[in-house]
Amino acid sequence: MATTPKSLSNLEPGKFITLEKIHPSGTLQARKQANGLVAFFWRYTLNERDARELIGVFDPKSPPLSVEPTAFGYSRRAAAIKAAEIATLHRQYLSIGGIAALRRQQEADAEKEKAAELAALEEQRRQVEARSKFTLEALLRDYCGYLQNLGRQSHTDALSIFKNHVFDAYPTTSAKPASEVTTEEIADMMRKLIEAGKDRTANKLRSYVRAAYQVAKAAKSKPSIPLAFKGYNINSNPAAETSPDESANRPDKHPLSLDELRTYWGVLQTVEGMPGVALRIHLLSGGQRVAQLVRLLDDKVSEDCFTIYDGKGRPGKPPRAHPIPITKALKRELDTCEGNAPYRLSTDGGKTHISPGNLGKWAAEAVGTQIPGFLLKRVRSGVETALAAAKVSKDLRGRLQSHGITGVQATHYDGHDYLDEKRQSMEKLLRLLNQPKETVIQFPKRKKA
Repeated sequence: MATTPKSLSNLEPGKFITLEKIHPSGTLQARKQANGLVAFFWRYTLNERDARELIGVFDPKSPPLSVEPTAFGYSRRAAAIKAAEIATLHRQYLSIGGIAALRRQQEADAEKEKAAELAALEEQRRQVEARSKFTLEALLRDYCGYLQNLGRQSHTDALSIFKNHVFDAYPTTSAKPASEVTTEEIADMMRKLIEAGKDRTANKLRSYVRAAYQVAKAAKSKPSIPLAFKGYNINSNPAAETSPDESANRPDKHPLSLDELRTYWGVLQTVEGMPGVALRIHLLSGGQRVAQLVRLLDDKVSEDCFTIYDGKGRPGKPPRAHPIPITKALKRELDTCEGNAPYRLSTDGGKTHISPGNLGKWAAEAVGTQIPGFLLKRVRSGVETALAAAKVSKDLRGRLQSHGITGVQATHYDGHDYLDEKRQSMEKLLRLLNQPKETVIQFPKRKKA
């Protein structure tokens, strides 16, 4: 059909007209749209059904012999060339359903590409968020909260060390994503403490940071760990590859001698009020860990025993109940503070418990210069040493003071509470304390003949 730009512009709206045949198949058609624009189509037959593929709109100002579309549309000749390209594609993809199937595939590919772009943008956003949210400081704070929820008393010590020696001392490293912190950076934190003469604190810092990373790393496979730790995306533990200062971990074996324990016991008889009660309970119960003993709850005291909770042990494990039998001597002391609740050892009626630091201060003030180098922690090791000398077995000493209770048998099979055995050890301790001090008789040296 012979057409001119003017005749195409004057087509009857909504009606298709065939303009020419297209090689290798189909025809070029045109139709005036409702908006007044004329559109070109390639018309073809597939499986005995007619179909059309839109080419583009007609540009009446385009040169009639132009072979490329303008910014506003096609000339008839350019539309015919485009129709031939589409016809060739149609024949090439007949095995999958021709041009219509190809367009559907292209649309699906475009959707996949768009989804991939959106996923990449989301991942980029997540990484930006992770860099600002899942920092070293956030990880260490979350770990302290985790310890607190488990009932671990060490959460306050850990947070104090983190605040003083990580957050304040290394703000730039603290703000880094936890997954990007290096072993060297952790070692530098430890080195600064060691150079300041704080070797033990350096080792504790290493231990706490290492445990925090281990919790986050294990969160991927251990469902008991809160989901929030997975966000840190920890795959390696930078603190695990640092080396502790072994000299700072050597035990400070300086227990009170039996005579010094007897002196201390004598001093305690003169200490009045809650300080005396708490210190006597500490010694009579076998030198329990002060931080655990001061948190004794009133409802955990019965006729036969009281229970404290040992929070030391592996990260992730809840505190272990540690029952202590009540001897006659202990009962007298516990009865004096009956009614304090929820904390039995308290100076304000039970609202708060005695602080471990205050208990140590009271003991030191009471002893004065009577025992050189006195520290409350020496009482615990002194009790163990005295009981060892009195032939109390290592196992029973460990069960009385809640340490060294390990192994499959102790953990999974042995359900005995050992209250009778602990009571016998505590009564033996009291007999040792009440015995007179040993005296050394100095004989005059024999004169030489």
